[in-house]
Amino acid sequence: MSDEEKFDGMLFTLAQQHPGGIMDVLDTLFNFLARKTDFYVGGPKGQAEKMLLEKFRKYEKIAMDKHQKEAAEREEADRIRKEKLKKKREEEEASKIVEVNDDEASKILAAEQAKKEAKQTTPPPVVANPEEKKDEEEDEDEKGKMKPNSGNGADLDNYKWTQTLQEVELSVPVGPVRVKARECVVEFQKKHLKVKVRDRVIIDEDLEHEIKLEETSWTLDDGKVLQIHLEKINKMEWWSRLVMTDPQINTKKVNPENSKLSDLDGETRSMVEKMMYDQRQKEMGLPTSDEQKKQDVLKNFMKAHPEMDFSKCKFN
Repeated sequence: MSDEEKFDGMLFTLAQQHPGGIMDVLDTLFNFLARKTDFYVGGPKGQAEKMLLEKFRKYEKIAMDKHQKEAAEREEADRIRKEKLKKKREEEEASKIVEVNDDEASKILAAEQAKKEAKQTTPPPVVANPEEKKDEEEDEDEKGKMKPNSGNGADLDNYKWTQTLQEVELSVPVGPVRVKARECVVEFQKKHLKVKVRDRVIIDEDLEHEIKLEETSWTLDDGKVLQIHLEKINKMEWWSRLVMTDPQINTKKVNPENSKLSDLDGETRSMVEKMMYDQRQKEMGLPTSDEQKKQDVLKNFMKAHPEMDFSKCKFN
């Protein structure tokens, strides 16, 4: 214990016996000096006050220096903490967001589609010539179906629709005379669509597949064409018709657009991003996402147990 700390115990005890705080402590101290010592009268006039101010300013400087040092240390620690947090977030984002070109994304999308179709397809019974029978069955299924328009949909008498794997766009001409938006009724249900203009009902049928209601919208273009946007729930299939009363199109003749990573559904996209990130990490001799997680767990464990010696440990 240093000399400056040897009286701390007594002073703490003194302070604890003064519930009024520091003012009561000072009152007791100066009362003691006045009654039991010659502090006030033992020297020239004003000397006691001068001594008091010298000691006050000495320890005021010490206290202020300590306070400023601690404040600076806290600011530095906070800055380091924020930098580490920012770096961690950037690393997490980097591990999630991996840009791919159109060719790579198209291959990935095609592979995932093939896997899903393979799982859903029941193996055909063994026949003398299965390939020939399969071709005949496929041709029979597609007989009478329309060829898709340039937008992978259909041009019908009352409207035209196009599609991607993610959405359906519907164009409904409302006549040569302009109408107002309040004269149009467009109602969406999960698997039903109603389109009415003035007294004319154009569509009031069940959709072939379900749509995402919160992502569905419509606009009136120049008072003459209703533009309706439908967001698909299943983003891995082509619609063969808009509503159940429409003629079907041959979905085997659709012309898929060049897909990007953003076209994939959430689960598939996450899996593809992880695979590509791990592949690039391996090529650069860096840890994969799983290996990085293990390293982070180990670092956190070592940090939480500084008393343990890890110098002779070998980690795989």
